[in-house]
Amino acid sequence: MSLKRVITFAVALLASLGLVAATSLVILTTYLHRATLSLQTAVEGIQSTEDFEVTLLDLHQRLGSRMQRGEVVTVDSLDEAERQLSALLDRTRRQATTEEERELLSRVDKAYSQYLDAQALALQSPPGQMSAQITRHLETAIVAINQLISLNIQEARLNESQVDRWNQMADLAGLGVAVLLVLGVVVLLVWMRRAVFHPLLGISRAMRRFGDHGERTRAPMEGAEELRDMARTFNEMADSLMNQRQARLTFLAGVAHDLRNPLSALKMSAALVTSRGPVSEERLQKTMALVSRQVSRLDRLVGDLLDSTRIEAGQFELKLEERDAGELATSVVELYRSSGAAHELRLLLPEGPLPLRCDPTRVEQVLNNLVSNALKYSREGSVVEVEVRGEGEEVWLSVKDQGIGISAEEQRHLFTPFQRTGSAREKAPGVGIGLSVARRIVEAHGGRIEVESSPGRGSTFRVRLPRAPSVSASREARPGPFVRDPVFS
Repeated sequence: MSLKRVITFAVALLASLGLVAATSLVILTTYLHRATLSLQTAVEGIQSTEDFEVTLLDLHQRLGSRMQRGEVVTVDSLDEAERQLSALLDRTRRQATTEEERELLSRVDKAYSQYLDAQALALQSPPGQMSAQITRHLETAIVAINQLISLNIQEARLNESQVDRWNQMADLAGLGVAVLLVLGVVVLLVWMRRAVFHPLLGISRAMRRFGDHGERTRAPMEGAEELRDMARTFNEMADSLMNQRQARLTFLAGVAHDLRNPLSALKMSAALVTSRGPVSEERLQKTMALVSRQVSRLDRLVGDLLDSTRIEAGQFELKLEERDAGELATSVVELYRSSGAAHELRLLLPEGPLPLRCDPTRVEQVLNNLVSNALKYSREGSVVEVEVRGEGEEVWLSVKDQGIGISAEEQRHLFTPFQRTGSAREKAPGVGIGLSVARRIVEAHGGRIEVESSPGRGSTFRVRLPRAPSVSASREARPGPFVRDPVFS
């Protein structure tokens, strides 16, 4: 499982829970606000209705007391009472929110209007004639008022119960969110401990042991995907360091072997020359030729080592000049012909010159290395072919042999420093840096080196370098058919 995906999922889950909690809080707050307003309206309606009832009863009592005392009740006093009751009823009507409340208010309005009308008629009638009708209208109004008060109380209690129910739901939702948050954090911590912290400690311990000369220590491949990739990278690095260490040991062994053989030959030659007995001229010439070959071999080995060191240090420089590719190939072939190589060297050149903007010493070094390897890994008497040709904007320098060949698996490590294929190690000693240096030289010229080979069928190494622009059109020669150099055929 990917650490990135888990953390993203955890953050998304926590954000979702937070969003749900915030949304629920907003909804709950809005509902509680509305319920509070409804409850407040119901309470105000109850209060207004009770005020209306108290005022109506007070009016009835005052009118009755005045009549019993024989006082005169005027129409103006009734009008004043009607205005006061109408104001209270209008306030109650504004607070009505349901059809049932409005219907009850209409009944109250009708009943108290009939009550006032009966009181007005009683002022013009003999005493006691309208008392029964006034009482009936008053009771009807009081019944409607009490029903309105009961309805408001019922609505207030309903709002209160709904508020309590929403409060319980909010408590449950908050508790659920809290439980989910705690559970999510616990699960995340447990997973992090098993899939992150433990693998990280394993990688840290592996690095510490590896640093304490535990070269065979490897990090455990466990935990999150990123940590497995980290462990895999560390293990690959450790394997690479082990391979480099083995390559260095092999390199040192190869250098020691390559130095020992020439030094042994030089030591024997020196002993022969300085011996007290007579030495024939022919024997002396052979000895000096042997010394010359061994010195050349040592010089090439030391040169390759120095070039490899300069390349790795970034101090490799080229001294560019314009030279003919055929001329460079001819000088290399002449060098090996003069050394008495036990092979047939063939040189194929185009009819005209192929200019190269190059460091001629380095290009000859590359060709020397390729020709030397071709001769080294081919049987005596076989043909080694050196070919120069132009292909478009490139110049090809090819060395083809009939040697032991190279498998596809071995070709992948062919240009790796200090790496030598199994067949090459068996055929001839060496340290395995010649081809690596050759490739870096070719790449420094803006070219590339290719190989075509199969076991038992020989190899063809092809150096492809960019052709230099000609100084004048008259000097530019187009590649023609190849001609065989009769001297080296």
